[in-house]
Formats: sequence, C-alpha cells, structure tokens
Amino acid sequence: MNRMTVALLAALDALIVAAIGIGVALVPLTVLWAAQFHLAVDWGAFWRAAADIWLLGHGVNLTITLPATLAAGLGVAQATAPFQVTIAVLGFAVLAVLMGVRTGTRAAETPFRATGAISAIAAYGAIGAIVTLAAGRAIVQPSLWQGIVLPTFVFGIGVLIGEGVAAARADDTAASWPGLLRSWRQRLSQTTRDTIAAALRAGTAASAIVIAAAGVIVAILLIAKFGTVVGLYEQLQAGALGATVLTIAQLALLPNAVVWAASWLLGPGFAIGTGSSVSAVGTQLGPVPGVPLLGIVPQGTVVLGFAGLLVPVLAGFFAGALTRRRMARMPGGAPSAGPLTLIALAAGCVAGVELGLLAWWSSGAIGPGRLHDAGPNPWMVAGCAAVVIAIAAIVGILTGASRHDRGRTAVNETGFDPAASDSNTMLSNATPDSIGIYQRMTRGGRENDPR
Repeated sequence: MNRMTVALLAALDALIVAAIGIGVALVPLTVLWAAQFHLAVDWGAFWRAAADIWLLGHGVNLTITLPATLAAGLGVAQATAPFQVTIAVLGFAVLAVLMGVRTGTRAAETPFRATGAISAIAAYGAIGAIVTLAAGRAIVQPSLWQGIVLPTFVFGIGVLIGEGVAAARADDTAASWPGLLRSWRQRLSQTTRDTIAAALRAGTAASAIVIAAAGVIVAILLIAKFGTVVGLYEQLQAGALGATVLTIAQLALLPNAVVWAASWLLGPGFAIGTGSSVSAVGTQLGPVPGVPLLGIVPQGTVVLGFAGLLVPVLAGFFAGALTRRRMARMPGGAPSAGPLTLIALAAGCVAGVELGLLAWWSSGAIGPGRLHDAGPNPWMVAGCAAVVIAIAAIVGILTGASRHDRGRTAVNETGFDPAASDSNTMLSNATPDSIGIYQRMTRGGRENDPR
C-alpha cells in the first residue's frame, strides 16, 4: 500500500464519518418530510436543518433571524432581532470523536500513519467548510470560521487518540505523536515524571467517577420522572413521527444532561435561562422550553443536595487512596507526605480543568431573550472541582496506607517479602538474619501445631 492509497482511504473514511453524522439528523427529518408534509415542501430546507444540527453538534454558533410573522406565531416577539444558538449538541461531538478514534487506529496500522491522519483530518475539515457554505441562508447562518475549525478540531482529537492507542498497543511510538511526548518526558527527572503521571491519573480518575455518577443520576431521574416526560410529550402533540424525531434530538443532548448533572453534584449547578438556578441547595426556574428532557430537572431538597455533594468528595478520596497504593508498589515505595500532597493538589487541578472544559463545551445560548444563558458556569465548575477533589485527594493519599505499604516496610526491615507465596524464593532472596527469623517462625509454628 503506497502513500497515495493511504491518503485516499483516510479521506474516504473521513467522508463516511461525516456522512454518518449528518445522516443521523437527515434520515428522520427526511422521513418527516415524506410522511408529515407529503413531499409538498422543499426538501432542501430539511437538508439545511440537518447540516445546521451537525454543525451545532461540533460547537459551531448559529445566528438566527426569524421573520416577524413567524416570531409572532411562535409567541416570542423578541426573536425578531437576530439571536445566536451556541450550545453544542454533544452527542454529535462524541460520535465524531469515537469514529475519529477508529480512523486513527486504521491509519496507524499502515506504513504511512502520519499521512493517513493528516489526510483524514484535512478531508473532514474540508467537508465542514462545504457543509457550512451550503447550509447558510437568510434565516439561519452558521459561523464560517467555526464551521471550518471546530469540526476539524473535534474529529482530529479522535484521530490522534486512535493513533496513540494503536502505537501504544504495538509498542511502537517512535513514528507517532506519543514518540514526541516520550522524548519530552525523557528530559525530565524520574521523580518529576512519576509525579506528573500520578497527578494525571488521579485527576482523570476523579473526573471519570463524577461523570459516571452523573450518568447514573440522569438514568434514575429518567425512570423516576417518566410520567412527567410523557406528559410533556403529550402537551406538544407532535404525533408519533414528530415524537420520534424529537426523541432522537434529545438523545443527542443526553451528554449535555450528564455534564449538567455533574455540575449539580459539584455544587454550582446550572441555569436554564437568565436568572434561573438548578443546584444542590435548591431550584429556581422561570419559563423554560417545553422539551420533554427538561422534565427530569430535579427540584431537590437540601438533604438530597448535600448527599449529592458527597460524590466529588468520595471521588477525590478514592483517587488519592488508589494513587497511594499504586505508588507504594514502586521500587522506592511511596514518597513522603510533601510530594504526596503536591500530587493531590495537582490532581485537583487536572480534574478542575477537565470538568471545567466539559462544562464550557456543554453550555451556551439556546434561544432569544433569557434563554441566552443555559448550562453550568465553567469557571465555577472548574474552581469547585479543583478545590473539593484536591482536599479529598489529600486526605485519601495521606491516609491511604495499605497493607502493601506495611509489607514494603517488612521487606526493608527483614530483607524478605512476607507477601511472597513461595518460601524457596523468600529464602533465596533473604539475608542471613532474615533466614534465621524465618526458621524460628516456622519452627515455632510446627511446635504449636496440634497435629
């Protein structure tokens, strides 16, 4: 397989990924066009709507200008002035990243991995530019520069992750971006490398625990408030086909709901309109869109809210304790309290950055007027996550002395590992003093044996 073939196949793979993303929105809209409108209206409007949704999923801002008659019919007189929709429909972004991982993995299996990765990312960016130009019209106008940059960025993240994972599995990172990272790491001291790696692992683990708990909470709320959600569907009177299209759109918004639930667990909560607040200590809402998914918004009590705030505390504690246990297995054993505290503080910063970026990506404007503000405040989420997880990680990493730590101390004092299962191995590695200790222990055991 030559270089040109790899580049063409990678570009084709990017085209397929973009087609799948657009098709997720276009197929149900086309069915709606055929069944509900009986092919009587221009299909191009549905195609442009699908393109706008796909771009919005990658974080591209849409500027909407509604005609006065349409705005009056919708009951939003303030919508006659141009307004922006900036909230990212994260379901499409997650799909692009996952498909990008697959593309990057396939490119890494070829002799020209860099060519394949660059070709795929460039092709996806070109598709984003074409879709942006084709979707623009008087009513809805996507941002041109964002339509070029953001789809390229989102898909590129997945491609680079896939290439790095494939290189790590093959134990061949010399010709990929992990090779550059490894060469940079070699310039650092061993202690610095271990500290950075431990902080990254602990902070990411704490973030993952918070996000996982938020996902469980969203699932529980969907089950517990199923009646409310169904009632909102009935009020919309969208019919079976319209309800199906609406459900697909809400599935794309589920990652946003999970991130918003994570911000609720961290304390700052989120907003659904200017002046509203949904947090662990209470809920204050004004008029909200009649989206059935919003029926799961928790009203909450103070007791339930404080129980939710325990999640990031426990996440930080367990991340710190696991980090202490992992570092205790290293040849030199766990470091002293000073370096451990530094690792915990750095882990809190890592978690704050990760959760803050997710909060920023999931929030934005969802309509005119007071709907300009929706989602969590990323700065507050980042700050609360960093402080709470860092403090909990300090407690976990300093009090997480495990049985392995005590076993390591016994090794250092006696010269043999009491956790080893093979006595011959212990005796072969032990010092003369430790052999005598071991013989007296075993002899005493035989003398006290009732058999």
